[in-house]
Amino acid sequence: MKLKKGIFMLLTMCALLIAVRLNGPLSAYVSAMKRGDAAVFASAPSVPSPQGKASLREAIQTEAEKKRIAPVDARVDRVWKAIPGYNGLEVDVDKTYRLMLHAPETQPIRFVYREVKPRVNLDDLGRVPIYKGNPNKPMVALMINVAWGNEYIPSMLQTLKNENVKATFFFDGSWLKKNADAAKRIQADGHEISNHAYTHPNMSQLDRNAAYNQIAKTEALLKSTLNVTNRWFAPPSGDYNQMTVDVAAEQGLKTVLWTLDTVDWKHPPAYAIVQKIRARVEPGSLILMHPTDSSSQALEGMIKAIKGKGLMLGTVSDTLSSDRASLVEAGP
Repeated sequence: MKLKKGIFMLLTMCALLIAVRLNGPLSAYVSAMKRGDAAVFASAPSVPSPQGKASLREAIQTEAEKKRIAPVDARVDRVWKAIPGYNGLEVDVDKTYRLMLHAPETQPIRFVYREVKPRVNLDDLGRVPIYKGNPNKPMVALMINVAWGNEYIPSMLQTLKNENVKATFFFDGSWLKKNADAAKRIQADGHEISNHAYTHPNMSQLDRNAAYNQIAKTEALLKSTLNVTNRWFAPPSGDYNQMTVDVAAEQGLKTVLWTLDTVDWKHPPAYAIVQKIRARVEPGSLILMHPTDSSSQALEGMIKAIKGKGLMLGTVSDTLSSDRASLVEAGP
């Protein structure tokens, strides 16, 4: 009996000693779990020596120089007019160092990246129309101009929802005034809403005052009906002159056209539209369509063709921004 009691006491003391010795790492692990950093502590953390810290920072800095991607400045192209810039990518040395400071020595460095804005941005180019995004950005936008008809809007919205794609709808003001409910449904689905003039005129044939009012009336309606703060103006039929660009700019809008046209108003078969997009789409493409039978039937195939080429789909604002596409945000 005494022997069993002695063994029990000895085991209890050993357990207490082990618990005391493990308390430091255990506490650190529990704290890391609460912070979501448990992966860093695959084994008990240790504090590197000054020499080890210097070596770690030097290794990070050396790799950072190799991994840097320079930003691309916005520019004016002779054919495509204003081309947006594209953010670069570089290693955040300090954040990477802090992340890896207590990691096991055998763990590969997990780099933390940050974007670097170009020196020249789209806003720096002045009053120049836009036809496409930066070719380094693997993103494409669907531009859906709406001036008449609602018949095919529901099916197109359903396809966009099924494919998890957000498009940019450009509303003619006179259509918006008569179809506020349809416009609100489009907006409720998360799509971007922009300006397509008021009565679908040829903008180049208007005087300055008339051109200004075509944009201003629709802009006011976008605000009062949908509470939209807009950035873009798409001239009807792609018809414009420099005065059009100027009066849009005076109202805080950039004039945007398209890279690829479905020409759906000619009622081509859906397969022909899909073939055209598959053959010609590239990073930065802005694709024009309308709520027509042809485009509604082709839309799913178009989206799959675009995704099949490794391209993302975003709004016009997404595609023309200098922000890096999320597919490459993790770095090289």
